[in-house]
Amino acid sequence: MSGGSQGKAPEKKYKQIGSRPIRHDGLDKVTGRARFGADYTLPGMLWGVFVRSPHAHAKILSIDSSRAESVPGVHAVITAADFPDVPMDWIPAGSTGLDFGANARTVLAREKVLFHGHAFAAIAASTVEIAREAAELIDVEWEVLKPVLTLDEALAPDAPILHEGQETMGGGDKPEGDSNISNQVIFEGGDVEAGFAQADVIVEGTFVTPMVHQGYIEPHACLANVKEDGTSEIWATTQGAFGVKSEVSMITGTDPNTIKVTPTEIGGGFGGKIAVYLEPAALVLSRKAGRPVKMTMTREEVFRGTGPTSGSRMWARLGAKADGTMVAAETRLEFEAGAFRGGSVGAACMTIFSPYTIPNFKILGLDIVLNKPRVGAYRAPGAPIGSFAGESLIDELARKLDRDPIDLRLQNAVEEGERAKFGPVFGPIGFKETLEAIREHPHYKAELGPDQGRGVGAGYWFNAGMQSSATVSVNNDGSSIVRTGNPDIGGSRASLALMTAEELGIDVTRVRPMVGDTDSVGYCDVTGGSRVTYATGMAVIDAARQVIDHLRARAATIWNVELDSVEWQDGNAVAINGAGEKGSLSLAEIAAKMHLTGGPILASASVSPPAAGAAFGVHLCDVEVDRETGVSRVIRYTVAQDAGKAIHPTYVEGQFQGGAAQGIGWALNEEYLWDADGKIDNASFLDYRVPVASDLPMIDTIIIEVPNPLHPYGVRGVGETPIVPPLGTVANAMCDATGVRFRALPLSPPRVLEALETADGDER
Repeated sequence: MSGGSQGKAPEKKYKQIGSRPIRHDGLDKVTGRARFGADYTLPGMLWGVFVRSPHAHAKILSIDSSRAESVPGVHAVITAADFPDVPMDWIPAGSTGLDFGANARTVLAREKVLFHGHAFAAIAASTVEIAREAAELIDVEWEVLKPVLTLDEALAPDAPILHEGQETMGGGDKPEGDSNISNQVIFEGGDVEAGFAQADVIVEGTFVTPMVHQGYIEPHACLANVKEDGTSEIWATTQGAFGVKSEVSMITGTDPNTIKVTPTEIGGGFGGKIAVYLEPAALVLSRKAGRPVKMTMTREEVFRGTGPTSGSRMWARLGAKADGTMVAAETRLEFEAGAFRGGSVGAACMTIFSPYTIPNFKILGLDIVLNKPRVGAYRAPGAPIGSFAGESLIDELARKLDRDPIDLRLQNAVEEGERAKFGPVFGPIGFKETLEAIREHPHYKAELGPDQGRGVGAGYWFNAGMQSSATVSVNNDGSSIVRTGNPDIGGSRASLALMTAEELGIDVTRVRPMVGDTDSVGYCDVTGGSRVTYATGMAVIDAARQVIDHLRARAATIWNVELDSVEWQDGNAVAINGAGEKGSLSLAEIAAKMHLTGGPILASASVSPPAAGAAFGVHLCDVEVDRETGVSRVIRYTVAQDAGKAIHPTYVEGQFQGGAAQGIGWALNEEYLWDADGKIDNASFLDYRVPVASDLPMIDTIIIEVPNPLHPYGVRGVGETPIVPPLGTVANAMCDATGVRFRALPLSPPRVLEALETADGDER
């Protein structure tokens, strides 16, 4: 790993921000003391398991659980009949939308099962083994229906309709009546046909990506306890405790004021631990059994029963003048939503061409339901998929124009003041700086060997603001505690502690960051959208500055001077305005006298920023291909990305590397494999191939810092942008190495070998 900083930087010199302290939770994690979801237990606890469908599409005519209930050790059996019938009603929210009725039917099927492995009942028993034995005894009468497993099948005129009464939402010309197209997204600008008429070169193609899973190491787990007074506690491995509280309340019909959710440590999420799967069932089982209930998914259940990202089929064309000026772009993105509406096609439409100035464009996205697991968020949901198509075409355009691929991107790169394709105007952004950093990096000039190729790709993610709260308090020894409600999935504890320390003027080791439960901290939206260091950081800074005002007031009381005679400098109250003879008081000295000057010192703040700074990244990849086997490997990889301001550079670099690693796996190996009945054939890490350390080179990183004016320190989120460019970057490198333009992922050995051996490989 290597790191560096280029580009503009804030004028202010920081003492804590930009340093690289050891993470506050690191020791507990490396010693095994950290408590993850599956580590929690309570006296008298039962074990809960789901009962899952053997069919991909079938009506539930009846469920008879009497035999299961009679098994010794079984304490409760539930089905959808134990839940209120929440109507399906999709509302725009986040990158994929929100539908509590669909969420409820994902937890437990109601009218019918919609994918193989769809849960339709759950059992709580004294042991897992007893619960699984009882699961075999539940009798179900099915009406098996024809499954819809491909986009072509879902779009066919005579296609089986998954949801009666579902009409296509969105704009444009839409199908009449019930449809498997759940939503259409359209963005347009200029005159597309006139733009293509101006083009001297036009490239186009159809691109295909499979469903892939986030691949987090820790499976979903939770513990629920409904107490005698009707209140309940839930411990869950989640990216958002307040989201769990809200969804459990809606799905189970429980007063939210009676639910307390504690987020446990989380062993990876990447968007996949935002939705609830276990928690509502565990709560209802606990309520019915009168005992705490713990549920932990197996790895197979994670693959079959939780939300991967969409598979896709994309047609796109791009036109440019002979001098390289892009003049027109058009695309149709068809995304698999899985069993219910709410796929990530909208975000793909927003990001696919937004890094480039293209005056004439038409972007159409279709969200299409079919009998596969309901998709979930996966790190910049939809954007990597769209970028694969867009960046492949730009690479193809560069080859046809005989242009350097970075120079062509620089010529057409968006700048401050221009609009993204979905409307917002860009503020200060570092896209050109990232392109220039890659162009000047030694990697870009290094020699390539036989059967090796080099590819470049760019990516953009809009980031999120949303709602956050924070509380900063001072201990009587002058140390501090910062409390928020955002689970730490990427080092945010350290970042928020650094911000607190910077404001108070103390060392970061004197700050303890804490993630609280829903009863002990103010509301915080989900840890996702690359928003925590940005938005929750704003709340932390605000709260810390209020604490400083309190500290100044306490110093004024001690000195018996007016408040405006006290300044805060580097962790000390300093007397000014004629009171200089008073000298200074350290934070510790003021804290020691809190009991004499008004009591405890703390402050809370909440924010809801309407916008966030856009983030751009550029990746560079070298691959080597064995032409006899089709096996390829990445031999060198470099990431440049605009972080605005790197609060903790080590964790920023880690985000860059982690996104690149996941994207490389997506590009080369990862995919869901299905049999003819809609069953996943590779529902384990033995058969679903994620990259391991030996599959990857050391990933070089370049941190660009173009301050985001929306944040006090210039921060822009960095967590999601790193996974956007790799699919296109790796595919472009593969084209350079083989001479074949691959339009379908993954670039697995059989696909690569077949393309090398056939004359029509360019169309694959």
